[in-house]
Amino acid sequence: MIKNIAKKSLVLALLAGIGFAATAQERVYVIDQRDVVAKSGFGLCWRTGYWTPAAAAKDAAGCECDKDLLPAEVCAPKTAATGAAVAGPKPTGEKITVAADALFDFNKAVLRPEGKAKLDELVSKAKAIKLEVILAVGHTDRIGGDAYNQKLSEKRAAAVKEYLVAKGIEANRVYTEGKGEKQPVTGDKCKGTTKSKALIDCLQPDRRVDIEVIGTK
Repeated sequence: MIKNIAKKSLVLALLAGIGFAATAQERVYVIDQRDVVAKSGFGLCWRTGYWTPAAAAKDAAGCECDKDLLPAEVCAPKTAATGAAVAGPKPTGEKITVAADALFDFNKAVLRPEGKAKLDELVSKAKAIKLEVILAVGHTDRIGGDAYNQKLSEKRAAAVKEYLVAKGIEANRVYTEGKGEKQPVTGDKCKGTTKSKALIDCLQPDRRVDIEVIGTK
């Protein structure tokens, strides 16, 4: 009897542990043992690697942590009579694709003067609205290894964020991601695998940074 109880307790403990891990993996904010969102000394919620604006809108703590970044209808209180969301300004977005070659030298992640000028234009647009979030996603061409290209795309997106923050954009308003070579736009247009000027030129559209500015006017 004692052995059976012990076995049942062990199984329940294991199941509880698995359930907690699965729940934690789905959350986009760091949750402590009290099931409370962990926050920094400035009152900002700690995000996990699963965080995106779309995922935050589905997370139970999304409105508590990032209300300003989510669509108004997600966090707006419901009226008792109709159940409809309280009307408010809806975020508008503008997506800008900047050729990585305009921002960086080939195979580099250091902003060129021309790249800084393009980002200055973006900063002006961001400051002209009530900014919600800026999404910067770096991409590379297929020349080089997968791991190297992934890291390069992340470094380029991070360089964009660093510059935007230096120009007065709040750091927690800028979300970066690197996609490496996984989302080419050239398709099968560019033939060959040998690194050559012709192939580098052909793959130029794949080397880019997609920047999306979301806010309300």
